[in-house]
Amino acid sequence: MIETRLLRQFIAVAEELHFHKAAIRLHMAQPPLSQAINRLEGKLGFSLFTRSKREVKLTPAGTVFLQAAYQTLKALERGIEHARQVSEGSAGTLTVTAVSIAYYEPLLSTLRRFRQTFPKVQLVIKEMPSSSQAKAILAAEADIAFMRKLPFSAQNIESRLLLDEAIVMALPLDHPKARPGPVELRDFADEDFVFTPQALGSGYHSQLIALCEAAGFYPKVVQEAAQIHTLIGLVSCGFGVALVPESIASSNMRDKVVFRPIRPVAESANPAIGLYMSWHTHNPSPLINPFISMFDSASQQPD
Repeated sequence: MIETRLLRQFIAVAEELHFHKAAIRLHMAQPPLSQAINRLEGKLGFSLFTRSKREVKLTPAGTVFLQAAYQTLKALERGIEHARQVSEGSAGTLTVTAVSIAYYEPLLSTLRRFRQTFPKVQLVIKEMPSSSQAKAILAAEADIAFMRKLPFSAQNIESRLLLDEAIVMALPLDHPKARPGPVELRDFADEDFVFTPQALGSGYHSQLIALCEAAGFYPKVVQEAAQIHTLIGLVSCGFGVALVPESIASSNMRDKVVFRPIRPVAESANPAIGLYMSWHTHNPSPLINPFISMFDSASQQPD
């Protein structure tokens, strides 16, 4: 490993082509400078200068090494500046995960504003199920997660409830109960259901199962789909009905299926499912707090 001090001393001699002038420029005596250059040449294994009583000249190898020295010091300066920006929170990487970003306007608005405010920050956006998001947060593979109910307890994850979305029934367009108005969940006891796999979000999955059980039946799941688009596609093809968050009903999927509100089950309030913003309490990233503050500002904007 060659010290940057040696590189700076070599550059001074290479630019001055005079050891005495280079020593004055470096605020040091000439003998230690000559010794430093000899030490550098010893480390490299080749000569950088040809010396005579009348002149000092770069060798061909010295000319090539001069460019390498310039590039090395410039790269180091860029690295130091980038590291400083990262420490200050004006650069770096922020990884945001979500069950789905397409149906939640405050999140989309925040991502847009964050990019404009922090142009040097790389935003990494990943859609994944809640269980995978929780694991990513714990493994420091994600910084901010927008997920459903945590599938397992985790002391180091801080979560904030953003909203309680109503659960609605997704029906094929030609379903007998696709007429306008709310539906009774118990009327679907004998229907085929399409569900997301339990392994992808056990909290979300368990909540939907519990809702059906409160209505007096256990859903007959005939097909599973990991992605909500696939799930809705299966409903539209007649594979079964599905329970989905209300935000899905506001999407452009209305031309494929019918979404109907569900009447209160077992004298409880209207069935709903939470959406949470979560992060690791010990995540050292200086970008988390600015993102959360910006999200709070975006979510408080009037529709």
